[in-house]
Amino acid sequence: FSPYASPDTRTLHDAAERALNHYFGPASRPSEPPEKPASHVFSVIPNQDTETLLIHASQTLAAVDVMSTDLAFELEGKQRHVALAIQQMVSLGALLVEQTLERIDQPRAMHLGE
Repeated sequence: FSPYASPDTRTLHDAAERALNHYFGPASRPSEPPEKPASHVFSVIPNQDTETLLIHASQTLAAVDVMSTDLAFELEGKQRHVALAIQQMVSLGALLVEQTLERIDQPRAMHLGE
């Protein structure tokens, strides 16, 4: 038996839902901004300089490298190979970030040496 078997029960159900939401739903305040989706829990400070962003990316990759390596040695078989592959990709990403940081520092070093 479905409460939506006829249009009348559907209408009654919708009206009951609206009434329950009105009386028992969370109190909303029109002046409050709408909540941000969960994907915005973490954010980056706007206009942050490139070097700082790369340093934090490097530190994050280093942490993931350690975690994936530790995980790989607790696993066996196919799962271990997957964890080691993830660790290798993280290491490659870290190398790319480090190389970029070195390129950012080179103009400063050249300028200081003049």
